[in-house]
Amino acid sequence: MLSAGDFRNGSTFEIDGNVVSIVEFQHVKPGKGAAFVRAKIKNVMTGAVTERTFNPNDKYQEAFIERKEMQYLYNDGDLHYFMDTETYEQIPINSKVLGDNFKFVKENMICKVLSYKSNVFGVEPPLFVELEITETEAGFKGDTATNATKPAKLETGAEIRVPLFIEEGEKIRIDTRTGEYLERA
Repeated sequence: MLSAGDFRNGSTFEIDGNVVSIVEFQHVKPGKGAAFVRAKIKNVMTGAVTERTFNPNDKYQEAFIERKEMQYLYNDGDLHYFMDTETYEQIPINSKVLGDNFKFVKENMICKVLSYKSNVFGVEPPLFVELEITETEAGFKGDTATNATKPAKLETGAEIRVPLFIEEGEKIRIDTRTGEYLERA
C-alpha cells in the first residue's frame, strides 16, 4: 500500500478503478487546518492529466507497470506484431494503443511494451533512432545564414523538418520524443 504522504514523481497506483502515475506533487501545510497533498496525476491508460488533492493518510494500492522489451516485426492492417526476444512469443497490438511517436519505428527495432495485469496500454519506441531520408528537396548552396529547415520524408513514411544541407539517401538521428532532427548518422 502507498500512502499519499509517500508520493514521489513516477509513483503508480490504483484509484477509482484507474491506474494513475504521479506527474508532480506538493505537500502543503497551511497555517490553519490539516496538511494535504496536491498532485497532478496522469491516467496511464488514457493519458489524461488531472489535478487532485489527497489526505496524506489515505492509502492506495500500488500498481506495477510491466515494461518488457520486444522486437517490432510487422503490421497487418490495424494490428502490429511484436515478439518477445526471450520466448519468441508473438503478440498483436492494435494501432490505437501505439503513440504518435511510433511513426519513427521500423521493422526489427526493439521497443518497450507497457502492460498492467497483462493488458497492453502503450508502446515506447527507442529514444533515438537512425533513419534514412527517402524524399526531400535539394538545398541551395550558401543558404546557411539562418536556421532554415525543409520538409523531409523518412523511410518509415513519417515527415520531419531537417536542415537545408541534408540530402536524399542520408541517414539521420531523430529524437522520438520530440520528432526533431538531431544529427547525421
